[in-house]
Amino acid sequence: MNFPPNSRLAILREQNIPLHLGLFAATLLTTTAAGVFWAGGTLAFNGTLALINSLQSGISYALSLILFLSVHEFGHFFAALHHRIRTTLPYFIPLPPLPMLLGIGTMGAVIRIRERIKDTDALFDIGTAGPLSGFAICLGLLIYGFLNLPPADFIFTIHPEYIAAGGPPATPPEGTLQLGKNLLWLLLENTLPTRNLPPMTEMYHYPLLFTGWLGCFVTALNLLPVGQLDGGHITYAMFGTKGHRRAGHITLTLITLLALPSLLELAASLTTLVPVGALPATFLKLSWPGWILWVFILMKFIGTSHPPTMNDHPINTGRSIIGWMSILVFLLTFTPVPFSIT
Repeated sequence: MNFPPNSRLAILREQNIPLHLGLFAATLLTTTAAGVFWAGGTLAFNGTLALINSLQSGISYALSLILFLSVHEFGHFFAALHHRIRTTLPYFIPLPPLPMLLGIGTMGAVIRIRERIKDTDALFDIGTAGPLSGFAICLGLLIYGFLNLPPADFIFTIHPEYIAAGGPPATPPEGTLQLGKNLLWLLLENTLPTRNLPPMTEMYHYPLLFTGWLGCFVTALNLLPVGQLDGGHITYAMFGTKGHRRAGHITLTLITLLALPSLLELAASLTTLVPVGALPATFLKLSWPGWILWVFILMKFIGTSHPPTMNDHPINTGRSIIGWMSILVFLLTFTPVPFSIT
């Protein structure tokens, strides 16, 4: 049966279903393996049954992370389908956990839009549908995770060396990974009746908390108002070319400033040209050198400009309200120092 060009049925019929399912299955496997690592376990390769049993501790992590990625990308897909724009189903990107990297088992998921966006409404709807629907999953994971924490002695199953001290040390050992808190985390931490909430140096052993946190981190990165990121689409639709360009310049400047103290500290350790201790410790605590990598990626690979749609026009009041909600989500999920090493 032939369908009209760009009909929803025609868009669905042109999908490469086996490829998408294969990538999904591979990503489910690699995220499960990564979940075993974050749960403090190890994979057993001395037999098929042993391997399957060793993967069980990573299932909660994998399913919750895959749920977030799926809802985020299918939000984009269904918004594009609603506007009859030729778009692929999500491509999940598996990443086997490597010993030298703190891998999460995936590089995320993406859709590919196969044609120029028709108008500003379609651009806005596609841009907002992903991060807002994904944020709803993050919020649900975090609230459930905060309210259903395991007993305090759960950490001893991962760190039996903590038993003698009665729990995690007040001062973590040097070289411990520590995750940062965003505004949403602080809000939930101070309003929900939680018990046994782990420190941020141990939180990644709790799969729902960790995947909720990862989802927030990914959401904030996507909502950066730069180029053709989701936040760039939203900013372009709300404020036009000039507003998009201004927001991009401000964002790149701010995240560069967030990286600068850490880079100066690194330079001080490598050369005498930069004095050691030149910056106050507070500046260093609020700095993450990884932001400079994002600046490089945005400027050299993703790009900071935004192409026009086939019909640029102002969006209506309802969409403007949703746009400001997206900006609020960005502020809630943005983490100035997402990762640090004690």
